[in-house]
Amino acid sequence: MPVPLVQLQDIRIRFGNSQVLDGAALAIEAGDRLCLVGRNGSGKSTLLKIAAGLLEPDSGSRFAQPGATIRYLEQEPDFAGYATSRDYVEAGLGEGYDSDRTFHLLGKLGLTGREPPQQLSGGEKRRAALARALAPEPDILLLDEPTNHLDLPAIEWLQEELASLPSALVLISHDRRFLEDMSRATVWLDRGRTRRLERGFAHFENWRDELLGQEELEQHKLDRKIAAEEDWVRYGVSGRRKRNQGRLAKLRDLRTARREQIRQAGAVQFAAAESESGSAKLIEARNASKSFDGRSVVRDFSIRIARNDRVGIVGPNGAGKTTLLKLLIGELAPDSGTVKQAATLDFAILEQSRAALHPDTMVSAVLTGGSGDTVDVRGEKRHVVSYLKDFLFTPQQARTPVRILSGGERARLMLAKVLARPSNMLVLDEPTNDLDLETIDLLEEMLATYPGTVLVASHDRDFLDRVVTSVLRAEGDGRFVEYAGGYSDMLAQLPKTPEARNMVSPKRKTASAVAPRARGERQPSQRRLSFHEQHALKTLPGEIANLEREIATLQHRLADPTFYVRDPAAFVTASAKLKDCEAALSQAEERWLELAVLQEELGQA
Repeated sequence: MPVPLVQLQDIRIRFGNSQVLDGAALAIEAGDRLCLVGRNGSGKSTLLKIAAGLLEPDSGSRFAQPGATIRYLEQEPDFAGYATSRDYVEAGLGEGYDSDRTFHLLGKLGLTGREPPQQLSGGEKRRAALARALAPEPDILLLDEPTNHLDLPAIEWLQEELASLPSALVLISHDRRFLEDMSRATVWLDRGRTRRLERGFAHFENWRDELLGQEELEQHKLDRKIAAEEDWVRYGVSGRRKRNQGRLAKLRDLRTARREQIRQAGAVQFAAAESESGSAKLIEARNASKSFDGRSVVRDFSIRIARNDRVGIVGPNGAGKTTLLKLLIGELAPDSGTVKQAATLDFAILEQSRAALHPDTMVSAVLTGGSGDTVDVRGEKRHVVSYLKDFLFTPQQARTPVRILSGGERARLMLAKVLARPSNMLVLDEPTNDLDLETIDLLEEMLATYPGTVLVASHDRDFLDRVVTSVLRAEGDGRFVEYAGGYSDMLAQLPKTPEARNMVSPKRKTASAVAPRARGERQPSQRRLSFHEQHALKTLPGEIANLEREIATLQHRLADPTFYVRDPAAFVTASAKLKDCEAALSQAEERWLELAVLQEELGQA
């Protein structure tokens, strides 16, 4: 086996009373493409800093290959002492590097290099930090949330740039699509320890669920042993018999093991407080326009937003997405045209800046306004500590200032504040920033069941695909065009131009990516569906239906709590068959969708 460029073994570190890493390990070899995943607060950034040599663990070992160059992208870069963004980038180059690459990268990332750091926005700071990390083309790139505050064109460019580099990559990101495209192996950091899967993030969640299922089964077996031993103690023990003392000691050991067993962290309890739904038509805009300093930000925009609509807004940073949101909800007045809101419109806003969180405010006071210990949630009074527990905050954190919270914890606190407010419309500006993947999943589930309307501006492609029913895309010069469906559906509807094709990540093999490649390679007159493709297009719906029925039957069998006890072998067989059926269903659905798009593209529908 090749010698790793960096290897961490048995890493342990504690912050206060919290054991963050407890025997974690990480090996990075040349050419690796690793994603590091885990819950907010699990220690991902800490492990990356130790790998970069920026933080010393309490115990464990770190080996770095002599001469290997390592660059680390931190979440909150420090620009103190630098006059311009270019000075900041070039300070990270070291000796013997071509500074022209700095200028090239800054230009690709939309910066000139002359910007004073104190005038940079959050997104611009992230771009400058990326340029600093990428400029020397290091042996190892450690990237902590590289897509945070980047717009979609910048994310697509970053994927292409990283794919072209020979550097080994370790990625922490909340962007599911980015992780699926860029990773070839996955390291899961859970309860202080790491486990590695030699496959990309697309395969992680099924693998994780299998491991947790095995763990739950072991916990169940331990519970049964404890119950059996307690029954023996209650009815059969005689303290006067020395031979019984061993069994008592065994019971104490079992109880200790059960007590010290570290369980999987809980899930956030998301639920939005809803107000009366009122009118079916909530917002109507007609030829609305808005300009700032002579620049048209929104031009001749018209839309009608009804109850239960889910509308996404996408476009580059500075394209006017936030301005459009403010026009729609009435925070800004149009220069021309009209925007009307229903009298019953009652919205709750999650701002991208998280400006409502003052660093010195106590966590509980963010929800209570500083008075009392209760918060109104969905029309009922709840103790603030109880409500905070729904969002994975401890009672101790309720009395701590906001400034000591991590980025993910601040994002959860803002969601707690927004979702407590009764509303019939949620207005979300970059809601997934800093959230871990599990929390994003739960947010998606909450939005799916929310009875009101959702307006969301986001650069998270997977989130948009899962949540919205239409997308407003910034087309330039203040124009926004509405497309039906999610982000991938929008791409499929774009004009057949090179620019439209370039919006799709080259590695991703989804239907939205297949269609542009097919357009560029062959014209309809040169290509027709083969006999096998036509046959598959006709028969796949029947196969999908059969697989769905079989999956439902297996799930029903496995849901029987006595199944495993009655026949463990059959339980294992059924579980394996369910996994195979689910994989076959996913493959069949993807193949059918690919063929359906190709058929439409070739004009044979």
